[in-house]
Amino acid sequence: MPVIHIEGLSKSFGSNLVFQDINVDIEKGDCISVIGPSGCGKSTFLRCINLLEQPTGGRVFIGGQEITAKGAPLDQIRRKMGMVYQTFNLFSHKTVLENVMMAPMQLQGLSKEDAIHLAMECLTQVGMAERADYMPSQLSGGQKQRAAIARCVAMKPEIILFDEPTSALDPTMVDEVLAVIRRLVNRGMTCVIVTHEMSFAKAVSSQVIYMDEKGIYEMGPPAQIFDSPKRERTRAFINRLKTFQRTITDRNFDIYGLNGAVVEFCRRQFASEKQIYRVQLVLEELLVNIMLPQMKGERIAIDVTVAYSMKDSTLSVYAAADQDFSLEGQGGDDLSLAMLRAVCTDIVREGGGVRLFL
Repeated sequence: MPVIHIEGLSKSFGSNLVFQDINVDIEKGDCISVIGPSGCGKSTFLRCINLLEQPTGGRVFIGGQEITAKGAPLDQIRRKMGMVYQTFNLFSHKTVLENVMMAPMQLQGLSKEDAIHLAMECLTQVGMAERADYMPSQLSGGQKQRAAIARCVAMKPEIILFDEPTSALDPTMVDEVLAVIRRLVNRGMTCVIVTHEMSFAKAVSSQVIYMDEKGIYEMGPPAQIFDSPKRERTRAFINRLKTFQRTITDRNFDIYGLNGAVVEFCRRQFASEKQIYRVQLVLEELLVNIMLPQMKGERIAIDVTVAYSMKDSTLSVYAAADQDFSLEGQGGDDLSLAMLRAVCTDIVREGGGVRLFL
């Protein structure tokens, strides 16, 4: 028997149809990622599973119990499910430990001693035990979200629903939260995750739901959705490029500032640290050591684009100038070109510029 059974689910807000006729079975230990364009109803779908949003039609069963039935014991069924939100919702006047202890004491009747022991176990799982006595105001965004996950785990749910758990975080904090979720998945927790982190979804999911056109447009294992999608809109969504663009007009531009912005962009795409290191190296060698020395006059214009392919999780750098330049650099110095060749899988002259694949 599936732990979540959904049949004919639909939701409208007044005359606005959000989705209709959703049918899904989720087995124990599954990790289901829900992806799709903004506004397609992903978060609304998630909230309908535990009735934070009342569906317009259809039925939802949790562990064989119909949560949508009239007179269903909502509190009892909801205790099987935890939910982690975009915002952390920690009580600002309580410590991290007290935030995690509260629900087990109030809802499950645990003694203070038992609740402290349980809370510390959960905080240890998410790497927050050493901050148990901190106030939320003393935590980073990633630490707050990890504390929120610990609070959820403390209720010992059978299922955890994640509603874009990294969308409110600084890019530098995304990895730490995704690592915690990955550990929960690896331990067999049943998870449904609404996310824009495509590489993460590809790595951890047993099934991926792509929502579009007011419903489930395509569903399948990650290899199907990300590598061989069967339907056109799924292909268009997966194959799109995320890009970072910058035009350099000053010979004395701040390469460190540029690299910092590129690192932030790359981390938002869940690029690896190895990829991030290489793209910084490529930008410095290409722009500072090859292109800039060849630019003549005070006025320069170098367009830089860093692109991340969501299909295969690869990065490329494209640079073009309003003046001709040689890859060998000024004076025939090939050291920088040799370094580029060492870290790039391919280097191609394209139009008036050069594209480097990492």
